[in-house]
Amino acid sequence: MPGYQSTVMFESKGQQVIPVQRFARRLGWSLALSALIAIVALLLGVVGFHYVAGLKWIDALHNSSMILGGMGPVAEMKTDGAKLFSSGYALFCGLVFISVIAVTLVPVLHRVLHKFHIDEADLKKKK
Repeated sequence: MPGYQSTVMFESKGQQVIPVQRFARRLGWSLALSALIAIVALLLGVVGFHYVAGLKWIDALHNSSMILGGMGPVAEMKTDGAKLFSSGYALFCGLVFISVIAVTLVPVLHRVLHKFHIDEADLKKKK
């Protein structure tokens, strides 16, 4: 619809691909959101390991960073509560990893698929 301003984040199939500058801004926002998700997940781990497992702040940061980064825990969990928190945090970090990858890649994948649809529409117009 001409003149219709969509409130949707991405352009629809019938619209043109956005300019590179707008795409770069969109990708920047996506990366910022991914960073925010990772920072919140890291902070949750740091606070949890400090209070639940009784680790010093620096050790809690180290343990959280290693689990969030996929390397695994470094500190020994001595209590059942600490072991349960560590297990839950590790599972949570797996979901965070998937979410961060998805949020980061969505603008790129959308742009690629959008170009394919425009090419498809252009071919139909030429016939």
